Amino acid sequence: MNRDAIYLRRGAIFWSAILIFCLIGAQNLSAGEPLSPQDLLSVKSVTQAQISPNGAWIAYTVLVPRAANEAAGRAYSELYLVSPKTREIRPFITGKVNVSALQWRPDGSALAFLMKRGEDSKTQVWMIPVDGGEARPITHSETSVEKFNWHPSGNQIAYIAETPKTKREKELEKKGYGFIYYEENLKPQNLYLIAIGAPGEKIEPEPLTKDITVWSFEFSPDGKTIAAAISEKNLVDHSYMFQRVHLLNLQDKSLKQLTENPGKLGNFVFSPDGKHLAYAAALERKDHAVSQAFVVPVTGGEAANLTPAKFRGHVNWVGWKDNSTVVYKADEGVETTYSLIKLTGNGAERQVILNSKDHGVVFDAPTFSSDFKGWAFVGGAPHVPNEVYFWSGKQIQRLTNVNPWLSDRKLGKQEVIRYKARDGAEVEGLLIYPVDYQAGQRYPLVVIVHGGPESHYANRWISRYAEPGQVLAGKGYAAFYPNYRSSTGYGLEYASVGYGDAAGVEFDDIADGIDYLVQQGIADGERVGLGGGSYGGFASAWFATYYTEKVKAVCMFVGISDLISKRGTTDIPYEELYVHSGRELEEIWDFSLKRSPIYWAHQSKTATLIYGGADDPRVHPSQSLELYRRMKMNNHPAVRLVQYPGEEHGNRKQPGQIDVVHRILDWYDWYVKDAKPLDGPMPPLDISEKYGLELEN
Repeated sequence: MNRDAIYLRRGAIFWSAILIFCLIGAQNLSAGEPLSPQDLLSVKSVTQAQISPNGAWIAYTVLVPRAANEAAGRAYSELYLVSPKTREIRPFITGKVNVSALQWRPDGSALAFLMKRGEDSKTQVWMIPVDGGEARPITHSETSVEKFNWHPSGNQIAYIAETPKTKREKELEKKGYGFIYYEENLKPQNLYLIAIGAPGEKIEPEPLTKDITVWSFEFSPDGKTIAAAISEKNLVDHSYMFQRVHLLNLQDKSLKQLTENPGKLGNFVFSPDGKHLAYAAALERKDHAVSQAFVVPVTGGEAANLTPAKFRGHVNWVGWKDNSTVVYKADEGVETTYSLIKLTGNGAERQVILNSKDHGVVFDAPTFSSDFKGWAFVGGAPHVPNEVYFWSGKQIQRLTNVNPWLSDRKLGKQEVIRYKARDGAEVEGLLIYPVDYQAGQRYPLVVIVHGGPESHYANRWISRYAEPGQVLAGKGYAAFYPNYRSSTGYGLEYASVGYGDAAGVEFDDIADGIDYLVQQGIADGERVGLGGGSYGGFASAWFATYYTEKVKAVCMFVGISDLISKRGTTDIPYEELYVHSGRELEEIWDFSLKRSPIYWAHQSKTATLIYGGADDPRVHPSQSLELYRRMKMNNHPAVRLVQYPGEEHGNRKQPGQIDVVHRILDWYDWYVKDAKPLDGPMPPLDISEKYGLELEN
């Protein structure tokens, strides 16, 4: 058997660990050493939890970071089972594997999942029996499988895969003529149907679509129809802005458009009787995120919006309790809720059945048993990274503890804070206090800005390689995570503040948050740093230039510096036009220039670390180079540009993640904590001795 994919069966081996965990407590803040960079890079995280139809088992995946000395690559993803009743844990597929997209067979006898096995292989659908046997591939697709679903019968699987290259195209490529015709030679993502054969049997799939791109899909309960999210082209921009749900008749393969959603589309699912389709979507084209719960009859007609009017939150997932009741998940500020709503009612009559604030656990989208009595979901708390949780209508139960060592670390207190912006609006955020914080003492502050801006920070574990809040807390910093206006989770009015006003009120809110923490006596106003990625990188560049008096150092990760050239180099130009700028570039040329950090680069007095992937299609690496060049040409003494080969919009492989966490900590220590002069030497360039590598001299 392949040693990188070990199939194991064990008994209840975690009882003692669970008992010890319960005795110690999940949020023991008075433990030993603070969290180190190496600790942060070692944190495991549960990424998916799927409950079986009968509720007896929950299948889940655990993301396991690679060690520094391993071959460069993404984290591994292992498969486990846990019993909600006994808490027995069964490791199923562990080691150097990557398991994802778990789905139970409708009868609960087996699990299907996506996995790539072998250096040159493609991602395929695999299946493993729950009661004994080894995993085996179900598909043999020439291109990687993107998504799949079980047919209700349990005897077939439908899946999405990109159209393979023709024999002629392969020959041309082999001879050196495989040219790129930008955005023209992309292949559609087709939908296929394949029967579950006997072990070793290779069955040919049946194509269901042609010359369109399918992004996601769901079977009707009777298995005769598929609801599919479709766009004309296989472009990221189309996945963002042009997905519409169509009904595919499996008998004659005819397609009929069902939804008229004007903007972004979330998940969708048939009612148990197959008569309605619930879906999450944006209210208007200009809304930058999914925010509403809709229901539409499958026979066609106008969709009903089940979301409360002027809802101060964002709905981002929908499901069904029964034929007349929709369940939806919403982000409401830094908390999360599950609500029920009747089809015959209106949004104001929703029944909140679970609120994360009441349980101290912020949760992701659930899966539930066929009787709706057992719920499984991934959840996290301020001092607990993602774990598996179970809910049956009473107290939430935590079933796993994938980082038992974390209880031995001393962590900073995480607290929700609210402050008034300069125009009187209330802004919310999260503050991680320095470890061993003492009231009345001022501390160096690092502001960590989320990207999007269609995102927000929830009150859960928020430290990661690029946003190392708890590591900063262990080094004596306060770490502030603001949900500035434009963030999700606070309703459409709050989220739309940045529409057509990039780097306006949204970034003023961040500046006002810094002033608030200084006024409260927590932050030392002379020792402030700021960092973030993507739109947070845009904020970093803005504070390094326009708001340079506010911060001593910034760390700009895959960030925007020039709104004009960004629009011509990104892979989502229509998304940028429809939900961000709102107008053609020719109409706002001067405005775009003056809201670009490069316009203000000449006045920068802030130490600026610029870094990101060398192959980023979202925010082109030229954005980093432009700011670097403007600063250098203005004789800025403390600017550095670091690029990571092979990485795109965020570092996926461990070398880039390891370097980022150490490099930004060094940058903040040098210019913020130790207040080194801007015109002096910069931090060491080669920091490889911190990586934990075994290198020969």
